[in-house]
Amino acid sequence: MSNASGGALGFLHKSHITAEPGYNRWRVPPASIAIHLCIGSVYAWSVFNPPLTRELGVVASAADDWSLSSVVWIFSVAIVFLGLAAAFAGKWLEEVGPRMVGVVAAILWGGGFIIGSFGISSHQLWMIYLGYGVLGGCGLGLGYVSPVSTLIRWFPDRRGMATGMAIMGFGGGAMIAAPVKGWLLGLFQKAPDYLGAQDAVATVVENGRMFAETAAGRVEVVLANATQAAGFGGEAGLYAVGTGNTGAAQTFLVLGVVYFVVMMIAAFQYRVPAANWKPEGWQPKPVASGMVSQNNVHIDQALKTPQFWQLWIMLCFNVTAGIGVIGVAKTMMSEIFGSVMPLVVTAAFASTYVLMISVFNMVGRFFWASTSDYIGRKATYMCFFVLGTLLYLSVPYFASAVATNPSMVYLLGFYAATMIIFSMYGGGFATIPAYLADMFGTMHVGGIHGRLLTAWSVAGVLGPLAITSLREMSVNSAIADLSTRVDPAAFAERFGAPLAQLDQLVAARTVTIARLMEIAPAGTIDPTPSLYNTTMYCMAALLVVAFFANLFMRPVKDHHHHEAPKMAPVPGE
Repeated sequence: MSNASGGALGFLHKSHITAEPGYNRWRVPPASIAIHLCIGSVYAWSVFNPPLTRELGVVASAADDWSLSSVVWIFSVAIVFLGLAAAFAGKWLEEVGPRMVGVVAAILWGGGFIIGSFGISSHQLWMIYLGYGVLGGCGLGLGYVSPVSTLIRWFPDRRGMATGMAIMGFGGGAMIAAPVKGWLLGLFQKAPDYLGAQDAVATVVENGRMFAETAAGRVEVVLANATQAAGFGGEAGLYAVGTGNTGAAQTFLVLGVVYFVVMMIAAFQYRVPAANWKPEGWQPKPVASGMVSQNNVHIDQALKTPQFWQLWIMLCFNVTAGIGVIGVAKTMMSEIFGSVMPLVVTAAFASTYVLMISVFNMVGRFFWASTSDYIGRKATYMCFFVLGTLLYLSVPYFASAVATNPSMVYLLGFYAATMIIFSMYGGGFATIPAYLADMFGTMHVGGIHGRLLTAWSVAGVLGPLAITSLREMSVNSAIADLSTRVDPAAFAERFGAPLAQLDQLVAARTVTIARLMEIAPAGTIDPTPSLYNTTMYCMAALLVVAFFANLFMRPVKDHHHHEAPKMAPVPGE
């Protein structure tokens, strides 16, 4: 066997993994789903935020602990590198095949966790950014694209269903990972040394840090309240910094090893079909719309076509709208309905709502991608954009209506609308590879898909940025409006400062919408449920732009097609 086509890893090259006649193509999807379930755990990153922000203090954040804002961006870095790795490695994937790419993905994703584990235990934040964010993010991108072109070639009769199955695993990864991560953290966590109640221990504060005087000398401590201590089976009081364990480092290490093993086993299940293979008895159907090409477009040529950029805009805007809402879904449910229906919208209700988002995100990937096999990709995206625009516009209606009339009808309407939105968010990811195969042929679809995923990187930054800045504008606008309605004397008495100092009071978070509502005249409508209206209108506008990008989609012009013959010539011709 020659190793020329891949160096030391030549035995992983696609030329060595061609399936023998009679190979069961249904062995490939479970391998793809397994890899996507592993990398899909990135969506459950938020589980790590609390332990990482109190790694030293454990029960509460110590002076040297990382801030939440410095930890949250690790997720964004991973998503950006997912898109970059998929874009740059797409061409390589076409050259070497899915097994080699799957093995490298396993090394990067599993190894990223292990490096992150050392970063946590040595308290070096840059190591977590490097391990989980950069290397892990590259593993995400490679693992994400590795099965796509292979599945499309194995299932030419069901392109949408095949990619939907694999990418469904990515959507479901967080559903499994969130409880598993929580269980592992609980298994490895250890409460720090308890020194006693606050009034029973002599303490001194220096440079903002609290120290306790003990027989062994001065020890830095954190003060935990009853709720914080109860999470570790302790009681309120002073705990010695650096003596406990959140379990984060060990959890990272275990996950790194498990993900590496599972992804390696799955990668070795990959096979590629022989040249010109097709399912027994299957004949390509002539497509009336002409939107399914029988020709191939080279990966570098694809970027020169308007169709690639139309699809880029469609994916980017669909994901921007969805990812922005996913990030604040729990807060949105609590803020819009929690204040007017507190007995229904409890903390448990909001948590179940988040779980259902994952369910619809996952099921939508399979449902919409499979549906596209019957109604076509263009029609499927029309559903996303027309239905999505109407649903985004319905959210402000439900929010405004429930503020004046707390009825279950509006809660159910909001719930249904957002669930369909999340199903289409997942469906957009799952249907795009089949749409690419229809437009550009199957020869380079994995690489073209990789380059298209840069749209996800952009959306991963654009979505959360848009929703947080638009919400902040709405909050400031609502406070300014309420301040014109309240009595200046009542304001000065409540906040200890005149209305003229409103900006400083808002910046210090002394003045909030809730506190202004306490002194607002009777009959004033609480603006809290309407804080997301501007965001929803903005997201609907993005989908309108994406609708036109899809509406003007046409088959790729002939001059872009690959010049090489699609089938080997018969000898003697």
